[in-house]
Amino acid sequence: MKHQPVEGFSKLSKEGKIEWLVNEYLNGDEKAIQTLKQYWNDDADLQKLHDEFSENTISNFYMPFGLAPNFLINDELYTIPMAVEESSVVAAASKAAKFWLDRGGFKTTVLSTTKLGHVHFMYEGDVEKLRTAFENNIKAKLIEETNDITKNMRARNGGILNLELIDKTADLENYFQIKGSFETVDSMGANFINSCLEQFAKTLKNEIDADDTFTPEEKESVQIVMCILSNYTPDCIVRAEVSCPVEQLAEGNVSAEEFVEKFSRAVRIAEIEPYRATTHNKGIMNGIDAVVIATGNDFRAVEACAHTYAAKDGQYSSLTHCEVKDGIFRFWIDLPTALGTIGGLTSLHPIVKLALGILGKPSASELMGIVAVAGLAQNFAALRSLVTTGIQKGHMKMHLMNILNQLEATDEEKQYFVNFFKDKTVTHHTVIEEFGKLRGIKAEQEIKKD
Repeated sequence: MKHQPVEGFSKLSKEGKIEWLVNEYLNGDEKAIQTLKQYWNDDADLQKLHDEFSENTISNFYMPFGLAPNFLINDELYTIPMAVEESSVVAAASKAAKFWLDRGGFKTTVLSTTKLGHVHFMYEGDVEKLRTAFENNIKAKLIEETNDITKNMRARNGGILNLELIDKTADLENYFQIKGSFETVDSMGANFINSCLEQFAKTLKNEIDADDTFTPEEKESVQIVMCILSNYTPDCIVRAEVSCPVEQLAEGNVSAEEFVEKFSRAVRIAEIEPYRATTHNKGIMNGIDAVVIATGNDFRAVEACAHTYAAKDGQYSSLTHCEVKDGIFRFWIDLPTALGTIGGLTSLHPIVKLALGILGKPSASELMGIVAVAGLAQNFAALRSLVTTGIQKGHMKMHLMNILNQLEATDEEKQYFVNFFKDKTVTHHTVIEEFGKLRGIKAEQEIKKD
C-alpha cells in the first residue's frame, strides 16, 4: 500500500492520530490500538502532563527505573536511580559500588561549571576596526542590554562570565563569533543562554550600524548566521575517581599485581585505539545516560559533549584513565557535562522529582559528580569482567530473562533456568534447546512466538 502525506496531523485528537496511524500503516490492527492505550496512565491529569512534554504523542514508552545502592561518594552513601533498558547496566554499577565501598569509595571534584554559547556572524571589512569597537564599546553594551535577562540568574550568583570576539576567517572567509561564557548555577541554562545570545546579536548589529568608524559597506556586510549555545562544554567538567593500595585488588585466582597489569593495559588500549575506545566509552555512557535520563536531563547533549571531548586531542580516545604510583592504584574520569536540577522536566516529571529526592535533592554540581561516578563504576565493572572472566558470562546471565520472556516462560521455568545456568555460560541456542526439552517440544519453530 502506498502511503499518502497527511495534512493537519498535529490538530487531530490523540484518538484521531491513533486511528490515522492504524488505518494508514498497521492495516487496521485493533490489537495495536489496545497496545497503545494500555500504556496510558489511568490518571487523566498525569497523562495530560506527559502528553504535553512532546508533540503528536499517542502513548507512553516505558523504561525500567532501577536502583544501584551502596555508592559511597565523598564519604556519603547514595542509592543512584537509573532509567535504562540494557539488562546488565544496573547490576554492573551496583557490583562496582559494593566493590569500592570498603576501599574508600568514590571521590568527586567539580573542576569548572562554565557553559558556552556563540553568536555566529559574517563581517567583511577591517578586522582591527571590529576588534577595537568590540573591546572599547560593544562588549560592555552586550552586557548592559542583557541585564533584564540576566537579573534572576545574577541573583543566584550566575550570569555572564566573559565575552570574546573570535576570528574564524582562517577557517571560513568573513566568519566571526561572539563567544559567551556563562554560569547557570543549578539550571542547565539552555533557554537562558540562547536568550542572551539573541540579544547579543541585536546589540552587535545596532552598535555597528551606529558607529561612524565603519563604512556603509562594512555595516551592510554584517550578517547574523545563528545564535545558539554549544553542547560542547570542556570548561564545565567534573572528575570522579577511586583509589586503593594495589594489594586490595586481587580477583579470584588472579593476583592483585596481575589484575592491575591487565586492567591498566585494557585502559591503555582504549586510550590509543579508537575502535576499542568507542565501545569502551559506550559502556561508560551506559551508566551516565541512565542517571541523566532518570534525573530529567538531556542525555543527547551529554553524549555529544562526552564524545567530542574524547576526540579533543585529535584522535578519539578513552574518557577514563588509570595509574599506579607508590603502590596505589588510581582510576578516574574527567567528564564534561552540563546538567540541571531546576527547570525543565526536573520540575514537572513526577518520577524525575522522585529520583532527585532519592539523591538528596542535589545541586547541579553535586549531580555532575554523581553522574560521573555512575560512568566510572560502569567502566570499572566492564573492564574487571573483560580482563578476568570475560564480558559474556555476566551479560548473558542478565540477558537470560529477556530470552525467557520472549518464550513466555512461567515463573517455575524461569527458576529452573536460573539454576540450570549457575555453572554454565548462557547462549541463546542452549536456552532454546533446553526449553524445548523442558516442554517436550522437538521442533525449534514450535517454541518461537509471533
